Amino acid sequence: MSAGVDLSQFFDTFFDEADELLTDMEQQLLNLDVDTPDIDQLNGIFRAAHSIKGGAGTFGCFGMLADTTHLLENLLDYIRRGEMVLRKDMIDLFLETKDVLTDQVAAYRHQQEPSQEAYERICAQLRALAEERNGGSVASAQPAAAQPAAPAPVPAAPAQPAAPAAAQQAPAQAPAADAAAGLPMKLRMTNLNAKDMDALAAEMALMGEVLHQRRDGETLELWLKTATPADDIIAVCCFIIDEKQLSLGYEAVPADAVTQAPAPAEQAQTPAAAQAPAAAAATTESKSAPAAAEAKPAAAAAEAKPAPAKPAAKSAAASMPTGGGGSSTIRVGVEKVDQIINLVGELVITQAMLVQTASTLDPVLHDRLLNGIEQLDRNARDLQEAVMSIRMVPMDYVFSRFPRVVREAAAKMGKRIRLVTQGAATELDKSLIERIIDPLTHLVRNSIDHGVETPERRAEVGKNPEGTITMAAQHHGGQIVIEVRDDGGGLNREKILKKAMAQGFPVNENTPDEEVWPLIFAPGFSTAEQVTEISGRGVGMDVVRRNIQGMGGHIQIFSKAGEGSTIRIVLPLTLAILDGMSVRVGEETFILPLSNVTESMQPTVEQIRHISESERVLHVRGEYLPLVALHEVFDVKDAETELTRAIAVVLQVQDTRFALMVDHLIGQHQVVVKNLEANYKKIPGVSAATILGDGSVALIVDVFALMQTSQGQRPATV
Repeated sequence: MSAGVDLSQFFDTFFDEADELLTDMEQQLLNLDVDTPDIDQLNGIFRAAHSIKGGAGTFGCFGMLADTTHLLENLLDYIRRGEMVLRKDMIDLFLETKDVLTDQVAAYRHQQEPSQEAYERICAQLRALAEERNGGSVASAQPAAAQPAAPAPVPAAPAQPAAPAAAQQAPAQAPAADAAAGLPMKLRMTNLNAKDMDALAAEMALMGEVLHQRRDGETLELWLKTATPADDIIAVCCFIIDEKQLSLGYEAVPADAVTQAPAPAEQAQTPAAAQAPAAAAATTESKSAPAAAEAKPAAAAAEAKPAPAKPAAKSAAASMPTGGGGSSTIRVGVEKVDQIINLVGELVITQAMLVQTASTLDPVLHDRLLNGIEQLDRNARDLQEAVMSIRMVPMDYVFSRFPRVVREAAAKMGKRIRLVTQGAATELDKSLIERIIDPLTHLVRNSIDHGVETPERRAEVGKNPEGTITMAAQHHGGQIVIEVRDDGGGLNREKILKKAMAQGFPVNENTPDEEVWPLIFAPGFSTAEQVTEISGRGVGMDVVRRNIQGMGGHIQIFSKAGEGSTIRIVLPLTLAILDGMSVRVGEETFILPLSNVTESMQPTVEQIRHISESERVLHVRGEYLPLVALHEVFDVKDAETELTRAIAVVLQVQDTRFALMVDHLIGQHQVVVKNLEANYKKIPGVSAATILGDGSVALIVDVFALMQTSQGQRPATV
């Protein structure tokens, strides 16, 4: 291997793509129909395992990962060939293998050695399963390093999807005999563009020695000297082209072959390989074919363009459209995106300063300057929105984790549950999407444990024995609404009330449902008769609530006896930018989230009612709204205390409306959110801060804390 290439620089790319492949593998496994497995899904699972194995093998330092995927790949190959019949216990084992592989990737990513015990255990289980097919011998299921590779025969159709392509040139058993006779493998690929030809030639150079290639219009023919099984060759090619575009056989290099200009990867061949006569290449060489094949990819990986495009068979090939054109995506570190977002935030602040300064200028004398600043304002907003969109991730990133959660938790509880997802394409800020996973997991597990009934109970009440849990997401204004719904028995009002009264909560039999349901989020509150490993200790729902509120969101609960429950989470789309209304109290400026502002007015004497010495309400169109004076909350000096001379801003949080008293309304504008906890400390009633156009700092009000103030800190508040 060339001493000038450090393959470790490509480790992160391999790890990222391995994680993506494993996630895709899990989804495909969960979607498999045991009775009638879809051949495309089987091929997709096989290719994921094959890509990870190939990448791990290319680097040569991820032995456990390569061995485990090799065993898994063999079993998947038997199943897709029709040599083994798929069973539910196989899918369970494959899912467990996926978990072990995920742990191995994580360990290697952190420069640690994976668990030897987990590796030996899962490999033993995979070998035991392979033994069923091999009639008691597991030799063929050993990792590649344990035995020399030999070209596998291309099976006859219809057992193997790639077989029809191979059968176009030779009988099913003929290639094995020809390969044994020392003939090189010939691949003929049609309907290609120039980019696909280059990509295929480069990939094949990594699989062995390209003895000769011939290009004729849209057709590429390659003569390949390799010890790689035909199945693996076909699998790699099918990352770029369809199987119907490929035919495979064994044939001597044409005697009149003329060496053509090599593809980029071929230029990396050793001089001896590049200059060897084509006819002589078909004969047996002094060193063994497996050894040559092993040495060749290593040289190609070191001397060609950075070869971990091979472990990333997905990035180099799968992401390339068949019809041509390069990859439409680029992998960028989150820290780089965050840096750009911070810079754009500073740009917005600078732009706001310019606008404020320009407001004092004469528009007649400085019309060109003011027009330029106005254009800058539009461009800054467009740039801000474009940069923020980079951080947006589809909810499918979250939803894709839950089929496995539901499957395993339902099995433990002896229930039949189907998961339905809606709005998977709905986007949310990446920082929020990572923090929402744990709360949603707890809510889903809670629905499985306490919501959906057992099949027997459901049948008794006339329901489908199979319950349904629905996870849905949609945009609503500047927020995202995420729901977890189940069609179970609903919340038990009597149990909740009994437990609440026993714990001293101020509730009674006449307390409305909308105040009863939030009690399940109180610390330590649980109506479970026994603790299960799924849920039931009452130590999680209050954490769910705090996490959601920490993200600037809130939770709503809806339930109907016998029909099920819905838990709705409302979150801002991003925590980096906020549309706000700036208000003044005394000499201080505060920012109210515009999404919570419904209207503003100057109260009259008739609208203000006193219900106690300290409590007042504002009568607005038949509704009595609690009054909260902002200067009292933050102890602001020199504020307006006469309510009829102040301004009432009506805020809505969840289903609660209240009036906030301020001195003046300044205006509406977009602000860049600065985290106070990271730079100072948590301040009650304040969610964050921002920098205004004049360079001063304004506090962003925590409307949820104000809502609690308006409700007298009732414990049932969510």
